[in-house]
Amino acid sequence: RAPRDTAAVKPGPPGPATPSAPAVAPAAPAADAATVTTPQIQLIPATPDGALDAAEEAVDLLLDSGRTPGDVLVITTGEPHPWAAHELSFGDAAYWAQHDAGDDVFYADAAVAERAKSRAVVVVAVNGGPESAAATALAAAHSRAGALLIVCGEPQRINSVLGAGV
Repeated sequence: RAPRDTAAVKPGPPGPATPSAPAVAPAAPAADAATVTTPQIQLIPATPDGALDAAEEAVDLLLDSGRTPGDVLVITTGEPHPWAAHELSFGDAAYWAQHDAGDDVFYADAAVAERAKSRAVVVVAVNGGPESAAATALAAAHSRAGALLIVCGEPQRINSVLGAGV
């Protein structure tokens, strides 16, 4: 990942995140396979146009706090993340091979999120798209997030989708 030219933001205490200082959980030891955990959910308020930037900032904070890139899955509901679009230009097989390697942050569109494997942290950028894409992304993210689910988007839209079955 290339360094970003942004002001340093320190992770805050657990709880609701604010747009200027989203809280991120530090790396945690792997849970026993028999233990089923519910991920902590954090909301970062953002407009659809700003959701991707908010997700990128969250990923940067996660990596800065000790998470490994392979711990993180990012799902988008509108336009695909530029990394995903670029990698898909090399073909579907190469794109999913990078996912299966599990050694880097992986970016997926809501339409293919069901195919992604679980990761410790899932970040969802609600960056547009139909309501069904947001519902699909949030359901997939919730079922794949081991420790932390971070959702970047408009709180009212997210809460209405989360209340509908996640």
